[in-house]
Amino acid sequence: MTIQWFPGHMAKARREVTEQLKLVDIVFELIDARLPLSSRNPMIDEVVHQKPRLLILNKMDLADEAETKRWIRYFEERGIRAVAINSFEGKGLQTVTKAAKEILEPKLERMRKRGIRPGAIRAMIVGIPNVGKSTLINRLARKNIAKTGNKPGVTKAQQWIKFGKELELLDTPGILWPKFEDQEVGYKLALTGAIKDTVVNMEGLAVYGLRFLEKHYPDRLKERYGITAVGEDLLELFTQIGELRKVYTSGGEVDFDKVAELIIRDIRSEYLGKLTFDFTSEIINDSADLARE
Repeated sequence: MTIQWFPGHMAKARREVTEQLKLVDIVFELIDARLPLSSRNPMIDEVVHQKPRLLILNKMDLADEAETKRWIRYFEERGIRAVAINSFEGKGLQTVTKAAKEILEPKLERMRKRGIRPGAIRAMIVGIPNVGKSTLINRLARKNIAKTGNKPGVTKAQQWIKFGKELELLDTPGILWPKFEDQEVGYKLALTGAIKDTVVNMEGLAVYGLRFLEKHYPDRLKERYGITAVGEDLLELFTQIGELRKVYTSGGEVDFDKVAELIIRDIRSEYLGKLTFDFTSEIINDSADLARE
């Protein structure tokens, strides 16, 4: 899946992030816990450079818990502090401020020794669209400050937001890289909603999702759809699921478009359980991943 999608507001966001970076103490890089590598943006590496950073795995409620723990260990073994949260329900938020303070403690200690009383930590939050940046901000502020939406590209401008006396956060629009060189990354991002459905082939995406389940979560595939194997006969496959779930057109035929939408909706929700799409066990070459060592 090769997708070209780089709206003008995203190019502008990159410039703004570069310009505002000098105003912050730390960068909060928000990623999807279901996609700990695929939802990390290589462009952010180029922009942020050596600025202190905290990796926040959001939507942990949707991800495979065992895999999330493996990913946190994976990143921390490479010198990257990582925490997992569920911004929608407000779970784990206290770990964000705590981890930021620990990361910045050497700098804060130097300030204290010079007689300077540290003020609120100033952080910039970055990430690709639809990872939950606005939801996280609203939870931290305990009110609806940032606009939210279950679709990519909701945030269109930067804004500074204060959280008590400890934290000031600079929200930024989501930044998505202009081209997906890795077909798998494109499918995974589309499957979790980071890419607008209007620019992907929904039937092809649904088939990818079924084959992913067959490989990694076969029991759930069988339980939900009564399928033990995803064969090459896609017509038969969609017919079987459509009849099982009673997805028909007004004429009584199986509605294949609706079946595809159903499969993708099931995967994005918890109807198929908690799913993770990136696995530490599948990383063959560390130099090819996006971890910063």
